[in-house]
Amino acid sequence: MPTTKVYIVFYSLYGHVEDMARKIQEGANGVEGVEATLWQVPETLPDRVLEKMKAPDKPHDVPEIRPEQLVEADGFLFGFPSRFGVMAAQFKAFFDATHELWATQALAGKPAGIFWSTGFHGGGQELTALTAVTQLAHHGMIFVPIGYTFGSGMFEMNEVKGGSSYGAGTYAADGSRQPTELELQQAFYQGKYVAEFTKKLKPRPLPAQ
Repeated sequence: MPTTKVYIVFYSLYGHVEDMARKIQEGANGVEGVEATLWQVPETLPDRVLEKMKAPDKPHDVPEIRPEQLVEADGFLFGFPSRFGVMAAQFKAFFDATHELWATQALAGKPAGIFWSTGFHGGGQELTALTAVTQLAHHGMIFVPIGYTFGSGMFEMNEVKGGSSYGAGTYAADGSRQPTELELQQAFYQGKYVAEFTKKLKPRPLPAQ
């Protein structure tokens, strides 16, 4: 059986989205026949600005992705922080650079999930995903929400929890809050869920005649 390739492409400034991405990778790689790979999009801020923002170094074990590499994958999970209810500019710049793939509809029919980090409750736990769907639609990709399939964790009321029916999410607050165990469990689940969906859609080779 051919390997199903899932690319987990993210931008993370302070590490919250990176933590979610790694847990998503674990979930996706737990599906037999799936190979999930982490990628980060290029930074657009100058080093001096990042230094003043006290941003940590980017993960050295995660390569930067070029737009043309997206065609190699069978499915995707895209992750980013929210900026006023939309994806961070760094990720939008990456999508803006996929115009040649759009022109040929090279990504059409490929499934994609979305995950994110916001500052607070009003930071776009649903809106960030909803506004990101436009990028998928123009490419003809299939948006894969998790709905309420995560079970009781979707209805947790005794603790602060990010995420929604659109996908996994976390709250960063002032930057000091880290993803909780429940949020990471939802990220793991989303990785598994999207990987299984992608595997089902991958065309199977015809048997030898």
